[in-house]
Amino acid sequence: MDTEQPSSPTEAPERPLPATHFYSVEYPGYVQPSSVPLAIRNLGGTAKLENAFKRTAARSEALLELNLRYGNPYAHPIPGDVVGTSNILIKVTKRKRRRVDDDGVIGDYIAEPLGIILKTARFRTMADYQFQPDMSDPIARLRLAMDRMDVDAIRQYTIPEEKEDYVISSPTGDDTNIDPGLMKQPATRSNLRLFPPPIFSRQGIPQNYNFKPNSASMATTVVNEETGEERKRLINKGRWKGYGPATVTFGDLNIPENPIQAVQQARNQVKHELLERVTELVQDRPVWTRAALYNQFSPAEVREIHNSKVLLPLVCYTFQDGPWRDTLIRLKYDPRKNPEARFYQRIYFRNANHPMSRVSIVSRRQEGRSAAAYITRSVEQEEAIDVERRKSHMFDGVTLTKETAAFQLCDISDPMLKEMIESEEDLRETCDERDGWYSAHAFERIKIVLRHKFFSLLQGYVATQEECEALLEEGGAGKRTQTTRVKKLKYGKHNMAKGALRPEDAAAARLQAALERNARNLQASRREKLGDHSLTPESRP
Repeated sequence: MDTEQPSSPTEAPERPLPATHFYSVEYPGYVQPSSVPLAIRNLGGTAKLENAFKRTAARSEALLELNLRYGNPYAHPIPGDVVGTSNILIKVTKRKRRRVDDDGVIGDYIAEPLGIILKTARFRTMADYQFQPDMSDPIARLRLAMDRMDVDAIRQYTIPEEKEDYVISSPTGDDTNIDPGLMKQPATRSNLRLFPPPIFSRQGIPQNYNFKPNSASMATTVVNEETGEERKRLINKGRWKGYGPATVTFGDLNIPENPIQAVQQARNQVKHELLERVTELVQDRPVWTRAALYNQFSPAEVREIHNSKVLLPLVCYTFQDGPWRDTLIRLKYDPRKNPEARFYQRIYFRNANHPMSRVSIVSRRQEGRSAAAYITRSVEQEEAIDVERRKSHMFDGVTLTKETAAFQLCDISDPMLKEMIESEEDLRETCDERDGWYSAHAFERIKIVLRHKFFSLLQGYVATQEECEALLEEGGAGKRTQTTRVKKLKYGKHNMAKGALRPEDAAAARLQAALERNARNLQASRREKLGDHSLTPESRP
């Protein structure tokens, strides 16, 4: 079987390229031979085009503006740019001749290069929004007069009287294309006499929205539990899922018993040894503050736990409010049902003089552990620093370990406070959102003493027991008072575990304290004056 051999390609003939230079305009519209003068007029005229294509043209002269509504000062033109190009201008000639055997037509095309296009004017910017005001308005007539430099019209302009007819009725006429049901109300239009700004939109290039579905999204069916209606919903399968301990509020009836599914799936990402140690710690003590738990590990292990994001959610959950707010609680353990959980309640005092700073946990744990510090410190000094670090969550009434007061009652070893904490006299039968298992009277006494002792250490001295007892008597904490709440506490309004008051109660308390302070100062100044007058001239020095 004979196969046809493919013919070898022939080289295209070479043609001379004329050295004539041309300039082109990419006009965004239909241009007929008869409408060329109109197109040139819309571009600003021949002189404007010549200045734009000059080699020595300045940047301001190289800008073209296309006025599609020529002569209208309120129609914003389309800006254009003159760019350098290396295009070839080709003249195409088409000749027609008929076939001999039928009525078909054969077209002959002849392409002839005429020269090189060195510059091209392009209009790639989007047209701005258009708004046509009422041209019979005095402001519109003044604008036209200023464009024509009509002095007489400018001098005749007067500020019109404000009629405040901002909405006027609009004649509708007999439009058969409009549904009669839609014409029940009379048509109105705005009469605010608004004039357009120099430009509406600064967006010159259209946004590439790329309306395509997300390749990582998956359509799922969601059923409304109340109505039973099914809906389609797109879920991004590739979105990042954050890890964190499960969170509940004090008013929730149930507590988490197992980690959430996303955390369970990431169990293999944590170190098994660290997970076992954390599990043992929460088994021995079901409630921890984050600082107290971190102090049980070395700085390297703390960094590993902090960066893991999965380890703590595997063994504990947190409360958003209440006496155990922001503590790490063992799964399946509910402190609201066990009176022994009162020792794990958290007390927090805000120190207004302590600047808030977000120091990284690495910097906080590795503070002072540079190479130079290792050289100058002895082994005993390193051990002392480590012991001090591990006690930063504890309070003994003598040593100041940190400048912020956030302690659990079980971490307070001060003798006076410990006796008050372990007392079983003023306990509740049910757990309270604000005071936990303690009565309001007992818990307030603990907070008064702890606050005084802590801020005394900040001032540089140790508070004595006599000072604390006198403070309890002066503050009225020695009297047993029964508090009755009329309004139910709501989550999200105030943190009741901090002893927060309603805004009006807090303002009244501040005003009362200011009045009492001013009264004491006034009495002290009067006593000083009376003491000076009571001195005789002989007794004065």
